[in-house]
Amino acid sequence: MDFDEVILGRRSIRGYKPDPVPRALIEEILTLAMRAPSSMNTQPWNFYVLTGEPLNRIRAGNTERNLAGIPHSREFRIGEPFAGVHRERQIGVAKQLFAAMGIARDDQPARQDWVLRGFRQFDAPVCVIITYDKVLAGSDDTAFDCGAVATALVNAAWSRGLGAVINSQGIMQSPVVREHAGIADDQVIMKAIALGWPDETFPANAVVSERKSVAEAATFVGFET
Repeated sequence: MDFDEVILGRRSIRGYKPDPVPRALIEEILTLAMRAPSSMNTQPWNFYVLTGEPLNRIRAGNTERNLAGIPHSREFRIGEPFAGVHRERQIGVAKQLFAAMGIARDDQPARQDWVLRGFRQFDAPVCVIITYDKVLAGSDDTAFDCGAVATALVNAAWSRGLGAVINSQGIMQSPVVREHAGIADDQVIMKAIALGWPDETFPANAVVSERKSVAEAATFVGFET
């Protein structure tokens, strides 16, 4: 694929084939992703790449704790609930996904099952947990840099035929993740990325989320109209 095909074609994948992903391919994707820029070349990111039984233990632990009503313990700031236009966009993509999956507004069992898919990392064969060095926890540049490497990772994966979705559900129960991924004490858990071969028969995978226009997002100063 050329650059435009990757950027315009990539979608968030929430349904996967069970086929394993070769370690060598993941290493290739990480090599590409880590060419992402970072503040002063600090490269604060680290990756814990899970598959098989360790990942299954995280899925089970996440599901058990969330069904038990244990509050989330994400390690990064999440701010206040979305409101206004940001809430509208959140609702908009949820409506797209539920429509694709045929989930009615009043179908609570189906909606609950959809939520639990996120805690299970969408049943993907691989999960990449992005962490950053705790000594940099006071810098907003660090989170920005992790966002850059996550974006590069999902685009690199797409260019190799793999699908991915960046998510927070998979790390909401950080004690579970820390235990089964063996995350070092000097690391802060930032995000999770589900990774695998897309199941093209899974309806939600066809959803293309909407984007605001350049006219809405950009202010040009000093240019001729």
